[in-house]
Amino acid sequence: MRNSEKGLHPMGKQTTGQPLVASTGWRWVGERGLRVETGTMTLARYNLLISKNLTDVEDIIPADGSLLLILRRTARVSSEVRAALSAPLDVAQTAVKGKRHEIVVDYGGAAGPDLPALAKRAGMSVAAYIDCHAATEYTVAFLGFQPGFPYLQGLPLTLQAARRASPRQQVAAGSVAIGGRYTGIYPTGGPGGWHVIGRTDTVLFDPQRAAPALLMPGDRVCFVPA
Repeated sequence: MRNSEKGLHPMGKQTTGQPLVASTGWRWVGERGLRVETGTMTLARYNLLISKNLTDVEDIIPADGSLLLILRRTARVSSEVRAALSAPLDVAQTAVKGKRHEIVVDYGGAAGPDLPALAKRAGMSVAAYIDCHAATEYTVAFLGFQPGFPYLQGLPLTLQAARRASPRQQVAAGSVAIGGRYTGIYPTGGPGGWHVIGRTDTVLFDPQRAAPALLMPGDRVCFVPA
């Protein structure tokens, strides 16, 4: 019988319907999920945990300021997991060494309808805005929203902009966009509330590939104007 059927938490404690919170910033999400607050050190903690090859952990999913650890069905929070979650971080030693990707982008025009307004808001010409966006090397902070959608950190402050007041009902696949402090790429078409500044033909998500998502947390991305 599984722990949930006996009314027990994976750590063997009674479940009460309220998340259990540990003093180190952990809380339970469902039966097997452990949400860990990581602040600005999400990728560093993620890389450390991945390097430990923890046998009790089935998956580790980065998010904005946190990690979600999915424990194996029969696992509990072992001393090994606790040690990895509380170990001091040396950013130089735990830097995520991801792949580097160059993604060609058709900026502006029909592919990037929000580019002129964003450039004006930033007090820049369209050409200068494109140069600034393309001059930065971004890091994939996490994936979300759509399968394979990368939240890319490193966007210059002058280019940051809050989400659109009115989301679009349809954003084309491959659209390069800006939302808050992130820039990202829509892998598939659908609704979206970010400012669209360009489009790429690069396929970000293909379920037929061995690794469906092209980009993974810690990967580096450079945009190349077409």
